[in-house]
Amino acid sequence: MIAPFAFAAERSLGRRYPEPPHPYRNDFQRDRDRIIHCRAFRRLEDKTQVFTTRYSDHFRNRLTHTIEVAQIARTAGGALGLNTDLCEALALAHDIGHPPFGHSGEKCLDELMRGFGDGFDHNLHALHIVENFEQRYAGFPGLNLTFEVREGIIKHSRDYAAGEAPELSEYLLEKKPPLEAQLIDFVDEIAYNTADLDDGYEAGLLEVAQIRRHVPLFDRMYATAESAWPAALPKLKFSEALKRVLDSLATDLVGHSAQTLEQDNIESVEDVRNHPRRLVSFSPPMAEDCATLKRFLYAHLYEHPVLVADREQGSRMLTGLFEIYMSRPDRLPPSYRTRAEHEPLHWVVCDYIAGMTDGFLQRQFQELAGLNHRVKAVHLPKGC
Repeated sequence: MIAPFAFAAERSLGRRYPEPPHPYRNDFQRDRDRIIHCRAFRRLEDKTQVFTTRYSDHFRNRLTHTIEVAQIARTAGGALGLNTDLCEALALAHDIGHPPFGHSGEKCLDELMRGFGDGFDHNLHALHIVENFEQRYAGFPGLNLTFEVREGIIKHSRDYAAGEAPELSEYLLEKKPPLEAQLIDFVDEIAYNTADLDDGYEAGLLEVAQIRRHVPLFDRMYATAESAWPAALPKLKFSEALKRVLDSLATDLVGHSAQTLEQDNIESVEDVRNHPRRLVSFSPPMAEDCATLKRFLYAHLYEHPVLVADREQGSRMLTGLFEIYMSRPDRLPPSYRTRAEHEPLHWVVCDYIAGMTDGFLQRQFQELAGLNHRVKAVHLPKGC
């Protein structure tokens, strides 16, 4: 049974193109399945999370990260009495708009687009993917997902000011998204903070003593694990501590959000939508612990020279390939060349590159770099 403030599938505003109901799957379950079976979801397997595959096959990529987010979303959503099918669908879709080379690739692509007076946002690109780019059905373009999943794709991590994005006006920008969408940004944060600690330690870029010194939450959990398993191998003590960190974050998120819902007398989806602020959050002490963990990761992992060098190499290839296609649009695939006849070329090039995997972009760059002598001296845009 779901809580009265959860979003029941029967209340969905429906699909852009009406379809008959499925005999034994509700609409959010069908959305989940369509996302899993789409090509953009499969491409996440070869898109960087933090570490490229040259380090280890055991480190997270964008696909395994997404699976971890979906698992935490179902667990936390279920504990709050939310619609776990909607939570799962939103979690599985939350990163399908990411370009290659992680957040540095997104930042670089955004800088390139700003040179044309535009920009790039992976959530908006994800909406374009599910609305138009995926072509799997004869009866309609895109995946024809429900309104609530499309809304959650663009609103799970941000609010919009009135009139800020007229092209998105159908998505109730003046209202807060359902709790299932509000949950996603936090479970995403839980997943990547703990996973990045894990991968950083496994890669030998982070040490237990270093983490304990700078991250009080981990230090407390490690002390508990060490007390329970004094004779365990150091790697297993680390794993036990990290498990407790994840559990503490998720438990706090569930507990504090439930307390907020009760204190604010939230009894319906309408109460959620009309509330002046979001209702899912960590408690203030845990939010500070989480912020400290993020600062540590930025200072000691994300800015590690090894990872910076990888990001710079990826950004150079992305920038170089963008320049090639802008000067040689004849090298684009036929469908994109057709689009370029009636759309700005930089939009078309951006869409094509954003959909690439890391490996495909690298192969395309190596194959086409000789076509454009300017690529030999690529200068990264500010911010790449």
